Amino acid sequence: MGENKKLSRKDFFRVGGSTVAGLSIMGVAGNHLYKMLAKPEELFYGDQKGQKTVSRAEAPTSPYRKVFAFKLDEPMTAFEVADERIYAATETTVRILNREGAEQGRFSTNDYIRDIVRHGDELYVLHPAEIGVYTLAGEAIRSWEACSPESDYCSLAVAGEEVFVTDASNKNICQYNREGAFRRFINSPEGFIVPSYSFGITSIDGMVYCSNPGRHTVECYDQQGKFVSSFGKAGGAAGMFSGCCNPVHLTTTTTGDILTSEKGVPRISCYGRDGKFHAILLDEHALGVGHEAREVRTEGNRLIVAGANTVSVFQYEEKFAQQTACGDCEVECPLRRGITI
Repeated sequence: MGENKKLSRKDFFRVGGSTVAGLSIMGVAGNHLYKMLAKPEELFYGDQKGQKTVSRAEAPTSPYRKVFAFKLDEPMTAFEVADERIYAATETTVRILNREGAEQGRFSTNDYIRDIVRHGDELYVLHPAEIGVYTLAGEAIRSWEACSPESDYCSLAVAGEEVFVTDASNKNICQYNREGAFRRFINSPEGFIVPSYSFGITSIDGMVYCSNPGRHTVECYDQQGKFVSSFGKAGGAAGMFSGCCNPVHLTTTTTGDILTSEKGVPRISCYGRDGKFHAILLDEHALGVGHEAREVRTEGNRLIVAGANTVSVFQYEEKFAQQTACGDCEVECPLRRGITI
């Protein structure tokens, strides 16, 4: 893959050009494009189909407090957490960091990195048209190329012996086994609408959950690629997905809940596997400046969030939680064993 193609993709993703392109494709007026760039809160938290709006001033208070953060000297393209280590990808390099952000090692890859997923004692590193598998120390094990010459991969999940990859170009999910043998293409019964690189995927207990960002839904599939269910609807209110293409990223908790991450007016929310909305965990005020979606992972009672070149650690705070739906949640969640100050 040529350097120009990698750089254009990176710039497209980082400055939000993909979102603008998606809005243009969907026929959004110039006034909306202006709001996307200058006043994203009006576009993302505006009135949608008669739903109750949520203004920036009325945004829910996060039940989590930032307890630690560190910065890298380059923007991250992907990250993963495993065995008290953080794997932070910058362009074509994966840095291995301890919990405080000190670098313990690094390894290089041959192409731009889109996603990193740990499965057992292996790291799966996703590129736009290739998948590489490494040890947790960064030693190459195997790799394979995309099954389509037009592929433009976004996100990856491993479920049992199966690997699932979202493809923004072909607008489908490509399934392989863990050795790289092609299984099948998976298409949404509603049709995937992917205006930008907002095509997240994750897995829990053998089931695969994937965003359908242009439809503002999360879809569930089994390991044979059969559609099971979906949840979500467009809107700015809590428990809905705003803007042109959300959610962007997905991950899961140890209790089997699904965390979604949105861009525009960024927030990280928690849903049950049945699609029931639980709470907003981190809102725009907790996440800080910027309109990009943050990637999130869980480790014990910590939420670890990556955005731009910063990794932030959040823990549950009882005082804050009493003002939010998270404080009333009945799920026995390790994330709620937080700090008491």
